Amino acid sequence: MLQNSTLRFLKTLKKNNSKPWFDANRKLYESAKADFAGFIQSVIIKHGLKDASIKDLIAKDCMFRINRDIRFSKDKSPYKTNFGASINKGGRKAFDAAGYYFHLEPGNSFVGGGIYMPMPEHLKKVRQEIDYNLKDFKKILSAKKFKTVYGDISRGDEFSLSRVPKGYEPDNPAAEYLKLKSYIAMTRISDADLTSSNLLKKTVAAFEALHPLIIFLNHSFSE
Repeated sequence: MLQNSTLRFLKTLKKNNSKPWFDANRKLYESAKADFAGFIQSVIIKHGLKDASIKDLIAKDCMFRINRDIRFSKDKSPYKTNFGASINKGGRKAFDAAGYYFHLEPGNSFVGGGIYMPMPEHLKKVRQEIDYNLKDFKKILSAKKFKTVYGDISRGDEFSLSRVPKGYEPDNPAAEYLKLKSYIAMTRISDADLTSSNLLKKTVAAFEALHPLIIFLNHSFSE
């Protein structure tokens, strides 16, 4: 579980997103960050028993910096109002591997994973793997655990092309999946769940439901 003080810090930061306020409350930030890191490490240890590719990760190598990159943004707020962790075999800096993600943001928290907007060469390999092994891919998405937790893979306009990519026929049986630009699944977490003693159990269960998809995606990169 996470502490109420961690959620309170992020809520207050959202209302006071400035360097002077942050500097004056740095101890609160460090405490909240440590709380989140402790939770993520517990997730790694627990789920690492199922997925050996993450068992040696350290939470700090998976967590994203709270500072925003404002160089090309109209929004000059210096800090993110969330904590995020990318848990995969290469940590947060690995862009060539599918993995798990935990997003902590009061009122907008979620857990899930997959691979988000992969590089063209990696996206090509995923699509090829789906085309060759559509039956296996659909079996993963139709599994009871996956459907119970996630319902389906994310298919919104931001994740999908309007047409089947070049090299595939429009009537390809896998067309709906070949159009995707990201292969991710997410499920929301309420603020009440964040501070519940069941948070670790629910998060690990969500990762376990996602594990077969992670294996499939990472296998495609090794081909």
